[in-house]
Amino acid sequence: MKSNKSFIYILIIFFIISINSIYSFTPFLTKDTYSLVLRQSIFYLIGIVFIIIMLRIKPKLLLELSFYIYIINIILLVLVLLIGTEVNGTKAWFSIPIIGTFQPSEFMKIGLILFLARVIEGQKVMGWKDELFLIIKVFIITIIPSVITFLEPDTGAVLIYFIIAFAMIFVSKIRIRWFVTLFSFIGLSVSTVFYLYIMKTDLFINIFGSNMFYRFDRIFDWQNSSGMQLENSIISIGSSGYFGKGISNILLYFPEGHTDFVFASFASIYGLTGMIILIVTIIWFDITIINTTTKTSIYKYIITGIIGSLLYQQIQNISMTIGLLPITGITLPFISYGGSSLISYMILLGIIMSIRNKSVEQ
Repeated sequence: MKSNKSFIYILIIFFIISINSIYSFTPFLTKDTYSLVLRQSIFYLIGIVFIIIMLRIKPKLLLELSFYIYIINIILLVLVLLIGTEVNGTKAWFSIPIIGTFQPSEFMKIGLILFLARVIEGQKVMGWKDELFLIIKVFIITIIPSVITFLEPDTGAVLIYFIIAFAMIFVSKIRIRWFVTLFSFIGLSVSTVFYLYIMKTDLFINIFGSNMFYRFDRIFDWQNSSGMQLENSIISIGSSGYFGKGISNILLYFPEGHTDFVFASFASIYGLTGMIILIVTIIWFDITIINTTTKTSIYKYIITGIIGSLLYQQIQNISMTIGLLPITGITLPFISYGGSSLISYMILLGIIMSIRNKSVEQ
């Protein structure tokens, strides 16, 4: 446990930042302030319980069960499309009495990371055919939950799945030429789609549908810095000064200030000083994970998948609140309000801590 002390200190800081941000934004919401703060505190407690459970389970056992964990998550994703609760046009949650909502796409990260680690480690890479076979397997394993999640629709989660897969296969033994080919294909595909969107709008809608056209509109809204949510977020951050406006003194309303835009809420109440503290803590957290040493390569894949997912969400979330990246509905791990995201990352953190303990024993 000594090797995990840094994580304990970091979680305490994250908890304080999260509760303060949620508490300060809730006057803009119809829900009871103390209810959201209490719920987030309970989510943290549940997450800690899961960390303790993960510390008592050997990582090797989780890997042996990874296929079943993956399949269970796939089944949950299908069920949420059939009987899930729809919120703002997205059918991504189960509504559970007393407990609240449960979002399967958040827990899919766990199954995907564990199963991909086992598949990548188990594939013997000796020639280009073996490399191609491995890439195809990783793609199939990733595309199945991605398609189902896209239908919800939850584009943000789909991006996370592919970031995880790319990061894990990048540290495998396959040669760099495959990544050059992949980036070339992605570049050509994206260019073609944007050409159709800009020059052939009717054809774009016929191929991809009006819903996809709306999503592209959001990207161009970001480029033009338009939209009340982004404008008010930037104003709140920019006017916060060195030390912010103080708790419960957020001046402007912007949608999802306790979830997707929680960074803007925190920046508004604590200013530049608070932002530096949060960003330094995030960097400390990420470096601690990256510095997890292990002699077992399969555990390196797990660590890579987790850090890839975290880095993407951290960069995307903070950047979209200040207008550097498009708004995609990505939450800030450990800070944004929400049980599914928080608990899923607590489980992954528990796996990391278990791996660190095992490396100390070796």
